[in-house]
Amino acid sequence: MADNMTVTRAALRLALSPTRADEQAVKEELRQSGIAGAAADVGGRYLEIVHVAIERAIVSAKREGVIRDEHPHVGAVAGAAREALAQVGARATGFDVGGKIGVARAGEHLAVAAFFGVGLVHLDDVAVGVAHRAVPR
Repeated sequence: MADNMTVTRAALRLALSPTRADEQAVKEELRQSGIAGAAADVGGRYLEIVHVAIERAIVSAKREGVIRDEHPHVGAVAGAAREALAQVGARATGFDVGGKIGVARAGEHLAVAAFFGVGLVHLDDVAVGVAHRAVPR
Protein backbone atom coordinates (compact mmCIF):
# COMPACT_ATOMS: atom_id res chain seq x y z
CA MET A 1 0.00 0.00 0.00
CA ALA A 2 1.22 3.49 -0.86
CA ASP A 3 2.30 5.89 1.88
CA ASN A 4 1.48 9.59 2.21
CA MET A 5 4.58 10.70 0.28
CA THR A 6 3.78 8.41 -2.64
CA VAL A 7 0.16 9.58 -2.79
CA THR A 8 1.24 13.23 -2.62
CA ARG A 9 3.70 12.68 -5.49
CA ALA A 10 0.85 11.11 -7.46
CA ALA A 11 -1.40 14.15 -6.90
CA LEU A 12 1.43 16.41 -8.00
CA ARG A 13 2.04 14.34 -11.14
CA LEU A 14 -1.64 14.72 -12.02
CA ALA A 15 -1.57 18.47 -11.43
CA LEU A 16 1.56 18.76 -13.59
CA SER A 17 0.11 16.83 -16.53
CA PRO A 18 -0.05 19.34 -19.40
CA THR A 19 -2.70 17.64 -21.56
CA ARG A 20 -5.74 15.41 -21.10
CA ALA A 21 -3.90 12.58 -22.84
CA ASP A 22 -0.98 12.91 -20.42
CA GLU A 23 -3.41 13.07 -17.50
CA GLN A 24 -5.12 9.85 -18.66
CA ALA A 25 -1.75 8.11 -19.00
CA VAL A 26 -0.75 9.15 -15.48
CA LYS A 27 -4.10 8.00 -14.07
CA GLU A 28 -3.72 4.60 -15.73
CA GLU A 29 -0.16 4.20 -14.44
CA LEU A 30 -1.27 5.17 -10.94
CA ARG A 31 -4.26 2.81 -11.09
CA GLN A 32 -1.91 -0.08 -11.86
CA SER A 33 0.02 0.71 -8.68
CA GLY A 34 -3.13 0.93 -6.54
CA ILE A 35 -3.57 4.72 -6.52
CA ALA A 36 -6.78 6.37 -7.71
CA GLY A 37 -6.46 9.82 -9.25
CA ALA A 38 -8.40 12.71 -10.70
CA ALA A 39 -7.59 16.18 -11.99
CA ALA A 40 -9.38 19.34 -13.07
CA ASP A 41 -8.34 22.45 -14.96
CA VAL A 42 -8.83 25.76 -13.18
CA GLY A 43 -8.29 29.34 -14.27
CA GLY A 44 -9.25 32.94 -13.58
CA ARG A 45 -8.67 35.63 -10.96
CA TYR A 46 -7.19 33.80 -7.98
CA LEU A 47 -9.52 35.10 -5.27
CA GLU A 48 -12.55 34.49 -7.47
CA ILE A 49 -11.70 30.88 -8.36
CA VAL A 50 -10.67 29.43 -4.98
CA HIS A 51 -14.16 28.05 -4.34
CA VAL A 52 -14.40 26.88 -7.97
CA ALA A 53 -11.11 24.97 -7.64
CA ILE A 54 -12.29 23.28 -4.44
CA GLU A 55 -15.59 22.32 -6.07
CA ARG A 56 -13.82 20.96 -9.15
CA ALA A 57 -11.47 18.91 -6.99
CA ILE A 58 -14.45 17.36 -5.17
CA VAL A 59 -16.49 16.74 -8.34
CA SER A 60 -13.58 15.19 -10.24
CA ALA A 61 -12.59 13.01 -7.25
CA LYS A 62 -16.17 11.71 -6.95
CA ARG A 63 -16.55 11.20 -10.71
CA GLU A 64 -13.28 9.23 -10.96
CA GLY A 65 -14.02 7.10 -7.89
CA VAL A 66 -11.18 8.56 -5.83
CA ILE A 67 -13.60 9.24 -2.97
CA ARG A 68 -17.09 8.16 -2.00
CA ASP A 69 -19.90 10.70 -1.73
CA GLU A 70 -19.63 10.72 2.06
CA HIS A 71 -19.03 13.63 4.39
CA PRO A 72 -15.55 12.52 5.63
CA HIS A 73 -14.31 11.94 2.08
CA VAL A 74 -15.74 15.13 0.61
CA GLY A 75 -14.49 17.10 3.62
CA ALA A 76 -10.99 15.66 3.26
CA VAL A 77 -10.78 16.74 -0.38
CA ALA A 78 -12.21 20.18 0.43
CA GLY A 79 -9.80 20.69 3.33
CA ALA A 80 -6.73 19.49 1.45
CA ALA A 81 -7.67 21.54 -1.62
CA ARG A 82 -8.14 24.65 0.52
CA GLU A 83 -4.75 24.10 2.15
CA ALA A 84 -3.00 23.55 -1.19
CA LEU A 85 -4.63 26.67 -2.62
CA ALA A 86 -3.66 28.70 0.46
CA GLN A 87 -0.03 27.81 -0.22
CA VAL A 88 -0.45 29.20 -3.73
CA GLY A 89 -2.22 32.32 -2.45
CA ALA A 90 0.91 34.15 -1.34
CA ARG A 91 2.01 34.41 -4.97
CA ALA A 92 -1.35 34.46 -6.68
CA THR A 93 -3.55 36.90 -4.75
CA GLY A 94 -4.54 39.74 -7.05
CA PHE A 95 -3.44 37.95 -10.22
CA ASP A 96 -4.84 35.63 -12.86
CA VAL A 97 -3.96 31.97 -12.54
CA GLY A 98 -4.25 29.00 -14.82
CA GLY A 99 -3.41 25.42 -14.15
CA LYS A 100 -4.63 22.23 -12.66
CA ILE A 101 -5.59 20.67 -9.37
CA GLY A 102 -4.83 16.95 -8.86
CA VAL A 103 -6.28 14.54 -6.32
CA ALA A 104 -4.84 11.11 -5.47
CA ARG A 105 -5.79 8.45 -2.96
CA ALA A 106 -4.57 5.07 -1.81
CA GLY A 107 -6.17 3.50 1.24
CA GLU A 108 -6.45 6.10 3.97
CA HIS A 109 -4.05 8.57 2.31
CA LEU A 110 -5.50 11.39 0.21
CA ALA A 111 -3.51 14.26 -1.30
CA VAL A 112 -4.36 17.33 -3.33
CA ALA A 113 -1.86 19.29 -5.40
CA ALA A 114 -2.38 22.65 -7.10
CA PHE A 115 -0.07 23.77 -9.93
CA PHE A 116 -0.66 27.22 -11.39
CA GLY A 117 0.92 29.70 -13.69
CA VAL A 118 0.45 33.15 -12.15
CA GLY A 119 0.22 35.88 -14.74
CA LEU A 120 0.86 39.60 -14.86
CA VAL A 121 1.31 40.80 -18.43
CA HIS A 122 4.52 38.96 -19.42
CA LEU A 123 5.92 38.62 -15.89
CA ASP A 124 4.67 35.10 -15.24
CA ASP A 125 5.39 33.11 -12.10
CA VAL A 126 4.64 29.54 -11.06
CA ALA A 127 3.12 28.37 -7.80
CA VAL A 128 2.64 24.90 -6.33
CA GLY A 129 0.78 23.81 -3.21
CA VAL A 130 0.19 20.33 -1.76
CA ALA A 131 -1.73 18.95 1.19
CA HIS A 132 -2.46 15.53 2.69
CA ARG A 133 -5.42 14.21 4.66
CA ALA A 134 -6.32 10.87 6.16
CA VAL A 135 -9.68 9.44 5.13
CA PRO A 136 -11.59 6.37 6.28
CA ARG A 137 -11.23 3.37 4.00
